[in-house]
Amino acid sequence: MFTTGQWIFAALFFVAFVIAAYFAYGKDKVLHQKVYKGSYKILIAFLLFITILFVIKIVTKH
Repeated sequence: MFTTGQWIFAALFFVAFVIAAYFAYGKDKVLHQKVYKGSYKILIAFLLFITILFVIKIVTKH
């Protein structure tokens, strides 16, 4: 499906992207801790909401 060259390109692109993201967000880590304090609560609420939707879908399907 994919050639060897495409797999090599994908792997190198992924590694370069992860390294670039690490350095980009590493510089802003202190700022993010101040500005986005407590944002994990929103993430947990969102994941809980999605889970509840799936449970409702499964329960009403039967």
